[in-house]
Amino acid sequence: MDLSDLLRDEELRRREFPVCAQKTFLAHAAVCPLPRAAADAVIEQARAATVSGPEDYVTALRQIKAARETCARMLDGVPEEVALLGPTSLGLSLFAGGLDWQPGDEVVYYAGDYPANVYPWIDLARRGVVPRALRTERPGEITPEAVEAALTPRTRLVALASAYFVTGYRIDVDAIGQMLHARGVLFSLDAIQTLGAFPLSVRHVDFLAADAHKWMLGPLAAGIVYVKKEHFGRLRPLLLGAANVRSPDFVSQAEIVFTDTAARYEPGVLNLGPILGMAASLEMLMAAGKDRVAARIGSLVGRLAAGLGKLGFEPAGPVTGRNASGILAVTHPSADLTRLFQALQERKTTASLRHDAHRRAYLRWSPHFYNTEEEIDRAVEIVKEATVG
Repeated sequence: MDLSDLLRDEELRRREFPVCAQKTFLAHAAVCPLPRAAADAVIEQARAATVSGPEDYVTALRQIKAARETCARMLDGVPEEVALLGPTSLGLSLFAGGLDWQPGDEVVYYAGDYPANVYPWIDLARRGVVPRALRTERPGEITPEAVEAALTPRTRLVALASAYFVTGYRIDVDAIGQMLHARGVLFSLDAIQTLGAFPLSVRHVDFLAADAHKWMLGPLAAGIVYVKKEHFGRLRPLLLGAANVRSPDFVSQAEIVFTDTAARYEPGVLNLGPILGMAASLEMLMAAGKDRVAARIGSLVGRLAAGLGKLGFEPAGPVTGRNASGILAVTHPSADLTRLFQALQERKTTASLRHDAHRRAYLRWSPHFYNTEEEIDRAVEIVKEATVG
């Protein structure tokens, strides 16, 4: 998909992103509307399934192989290290539950993170592991220095999100990963709030999980789980079946022997339709260009922040620079954000209302590359009218 053509041709934009004909959708940090490419891939697979027979098993294997390769390219990784599993919580629970923890081991996490990246780590206390919560100067602002300060000689793994889901603060994945690996500490990444919006490499990451339904513009519960090959032996699969344990001719064996790739974490048949939808969206994003998509999102966030700033709204996280993401969360000294959120909904403009651990409210915006400057300006105008009114 050529990004310039998409933004120049409104008819094309509405055809490729049907939501544009219905509303202004600026909440991709929540659950995205599907682009046509993803929906078509899901529908095509479902229709094929109505007449499929045993011979289509070969087709399914070929499609899964291609989808795995697409996901690997999105991560700058290799297909052998990618499992096609969603949601994000499944991957994170796999990382927490599959390692051979020893009593006294420590895991560092951020207590204010999304619950899926908190509960698996604090639950390890049942196994004698010590969960240590990161301390930050401001909510979600996790720096390499803050992570380093939390480490002890017993730290075995650090579990972080690539961006804080409330304010959008984006961590420096490479800097943190390099620092941890220099100290022999594993790095688990919940990448759901950046993958698809910003280039991300797994070079310095050991484990990664991300569902497709946000910035990857894919269906719910289709996702990517990444495990660095050198950790296959230490991260034991939690779910076992005929797909990941060697079972010649589907005959159970006396010994459990896992497959040689990250498919060892896929115990049975995969959710093929949504996986193909995810792959179609990823192909579209990569055709548009990872860097161009990121720059486009950054430009839209900056325009939105400037417009809202004139109305007295203050960003809770960075708007520019390497720690900025596709999320713009704003507060206001006097505006009723709940009423404002409802006013936006009534005017067919979708944002999100979120709260941090202190119950402070934020109006959270998250535009994607296909949104337009006109949509941003209309959203600001609705806020202006609702705030003044």
